[in-house]
Parts: sequence; C-alpha cells; structure tokens
Amino acid sequence: MENTSASALRSLIAGLGSALALALFLAPAAQAGPSILIPTADKAPSLPVTATFEKVSADGVNGYALNLKNVSNDTLKLTVTITPSVVFHADAKVKTLPEHALEAGQVWTLKDLVAGDKLSIAADGFGKLELTVP
Repeated sequence: MENTSASALRSLIAGLGSALALALFLAPAAQAGPSILIPTADKAPSLPVTATFEKVSADGVNGYALNLKNVSNDTLKLTVTITPSVVFHADAKVKTLPEHALEAGQVWTLKDLVAGDKLSIAADGFGKLELTVP
C-alpha cells in the first residue's frame, strides 16, 4: 500500500510541477496584449526599380556597386539607408544618403559597397526594398 501511495504522490507532484511550468511559460504571452493583424490587401505596392550588383575594382580595392533602374513612368524620390557589414568606431553605424530623384528609365549607381552591407531603399507610396550585397 505504501508503494501505491508514494507512486500516487510522485505523480501528483509531477503533474502540479508541469502545470506550474506551463503557467509560467504562457504568462508573458498573455501579458503581451492582443496581436494586430494587418490585411495583406492593404500592403504597399513593390518599389518599381530593378536592382543589380556588379563587382568593381578601383585603385587595387575590390568592392561592389548597386545599379538601381527606375522601371516606372514617373520620377521616384528614393531614400537609401546603408548598414555596413563592418563598422569602425569612428564611422556611423548606419549611413542615410540624401534623397535622390530617379527619373523614369534612368539608373542610379551606388558605389563603395562591400560584401554583407545591407541596404534599405524606400519611396513614398511603395514598400521598402531590402537588399544585401553578395
């Protein structure tokens, strides 16, 4: 009879421990509040540019250039943010280029990029284009 009581007590303690662990695990999710779902129909249209990287060499230094071509019929006002793959203490961690007006059919070349740099290209009314230098 003692074996049955001890076994039942161990099962009860294990069950209570599991319930407590589950409650502690779910508590932060319950406090997070309701999730906000954004309908996909309201998603901004893609940025009408083509992006191509090319490997370049200048003064013995290898790097990359990004060619952005406006494939729409309108001028785009582009803002580009570059997050370098390697950051030096004296340099900014993020570089934001001045707004650039890219006319229809024209190409804008961004130079001095290195492998692993991350670029975010934005224009009003369009979704951001996120790129990583190969």
